This record gives sequence, structure tokens and C-alpha cells, in this order.
Amino acid sequence: MGNTINLFRKVAVLEGISYLLLLFVAMPLKYFADMPLAVKYTGWAHGLLFVLYVALLIMAWSEKKWSFGKALLFFVSSLLPFAPFWVDKKLKHE
Repeated sequence: MGNTINLFRKVAVLEGISYLLLLFVAMPLKYFADMPLAVKYTGWAHGLLFVLYVALLIMAWSEKKWSFGKALLFFVSSLLPFAPFWVDKKLKHE
């Protein structure tokens, strides 16, 4: 069970980093430097990490018997910049 939480924490951090790269590096490169491939590849990586985040969230939710509210909070956190780092910190202290 601990392995799922540890993996979820790592993926949360990676997903958070990929989201920030997409928003603050790839998108400006696409629109201000005419480099659309930056969004293509960064977006692909972020999408893969997001799907993995959600899959691991569901696994952790089931294993840890979290409430629906907690699982929903962790899901919404994946949609907000910087929030996945909060998820990692919160799970580290549990």
C-alpha cells in the first residue's frame, strides 16, 4: 500500500512540473516564438502524467479508503498550477 502512495506522490510532483512547463515555457514559445512543437511534446508528456496521476489517485483512494471529498480535493488539485506540490506535501505528512 505504501508503494502506491509513494508512486502517487512522485507522479504528483512530475505532473505539477509538467503543467508549469506547459503553461510558462511551452505556451509562450508557441505564441511568441512560433515554436508549436514545444506545446506538442510538453502537452503530450503532461497528458500522460495527468492520466497516470488520476489512475494512481483512484488506486490510492481505494487502498487508503479516503473519503470522496479528499479524493475530489486531490483531483481538483491536479487542475491547478502548484497544487500538486501541496498534495505531495500533505501525503508526506500522513
